[in-house]
Amino acid sequence: MANGPALTLDQIGSHNAERIDALAEDYAALDRQLARRGVDIAQVKSAVATFSVAVPSWGAGRGGTRFAKFPIPGEPTNIHEKLEDCGLIQQLGQVTPRVSPHFPWDKVSDYAALREEAANLGLGFDAVNSNTFQDQPGQAHSYRSGSLSSTDADVRAQAIDHNIECIEIGRQLGSRALTVWVGDGTNFPGQQHLGRSLDRYLDAAAQVYAALPGDWRMLLEHKLFEPAFYSTVISDWGSSMMAAQELGPKAMCLIDLGHHAPNVNIEQIVARLHKAGKLGGFHFNDSKYGDDDLDAGAINPHQLFLIFNELVEAALEPRTGFDPAYMIDQSHNVTDPIESMLCSAEAIVGSFAKALLVDREALRAAQESNDAIIAFRALRRAYDTDVAPIVALARAEAGGAIDPLALYRTLGWRERKAQERNTVGLGAGIV
Repeated sequence: MANGPALTLDQIGSHNAERIDALAEDYAALDRQLARRGVDIAQVKSAVATFSVAVPSWGAGRGGTRFAKFPIPGEPTNIHEKLEDCGLIQQLGQVTPRVSPHFPWDKVSDYAALREEAANLGLGFDAVNSNTFQDQPGQAHSYRSGSLSSTDADVRAQAIDHNIECIEIGRQLGSRALTVWVGDGTNFPGQQHLGRSLDRYLDAAAQVYAALPGDWRMLLEHKLFEPAFYSTVISDWGSSMMAAQELGPKAMCLIDLGHHAPNVNIEQIVARLHKAGKLGGFHFNDSKYGDDDLDAGAINPHQLFLIFNELVEAALEPRTGFDPAYMIDQSHNVTDPIESMLCSAEAIVGSFAKALLVDREALRAAQESNDAIIAFRALRRAYDTDVAPIVALARAEAGGAIDPLALYRTLGWRERKAQERNTVGLGAGIV
């Protein structure tokens, strides 16, 4: 069990001392460039310094393909070791101060002690995640035919009880949100009544909703397909919004960037959910074909920027309850998870910084006059700007590393943890 931060101030200070002069030169050059465009770089850096994104406890371990999992030495085997790795990510990058746990994967006997352990590592807890897409050892009823939408009342009751248990755990950890994703659906036409399955989900979800503390939110996550390939009960943003509106004001929609049909306009979904007052949060990742958990910005960084452009627009015209929760949700199949989450966090905050550079006045004028190319160029000019000096200096001023990946690679973290931790066995796939 971790006792405190993994890195000393001297380690970070020595690393930064070798790089601060070059960073200052790059920052000054960018300052001059942005000043010519009427942009105050200090204001952008200040906004970047307030930005944060949660990391998933499960993301600290190796994920897998649909067919196999290939663990690496030093991989965490329990929530305590996951927190160690997440604490290191926060020390290096200074943008991931919260961890989103998943239950029952992260169950412990003393949650007050776990909260204190996280605090000693500089971490808090974000939304808690329930799991009714897997059967657990000793479970009374199987989720093979669904959970919250199951035709079996006993299965639905079990799923409801588990979600309410997650709320109680989250309350002890200091969380204020429950994320609900169900794999419920069908693989054959006619397998279930498509209308009644949604009715059962809504009835069960309402019982979970009723157990929420007053200051909590219930984040409904949708997914187009997998594990069900013919139909999914909460398959898209429309189904998610319909459910959130029926459940009540504390129910919001969560957008996982990989859970959409190919070529869907995700940034437009952001705008629509914001208009409806139901934009609850994001799971950041990327997707190329059917894998919805690639590293954020690895495939389509421009789309990530366009999503943040809509988020900045939404912040300028906030609606009731606009306070989206940001979290990374990835499966690291071929990389060191710490390296992937460091790079993903940097890509996410970088996209936010670029969105802040958009000339809103010029963009709106071009939109009103239907000048498509000038409107597009207003966005592209911001996207083409290298904001790395802003992000790096904000990180260094917060106590992080100018080059987090470079410092991490000098630590020998995996080699040391391989000596301290139990070996993770081979897995059958995904997580």
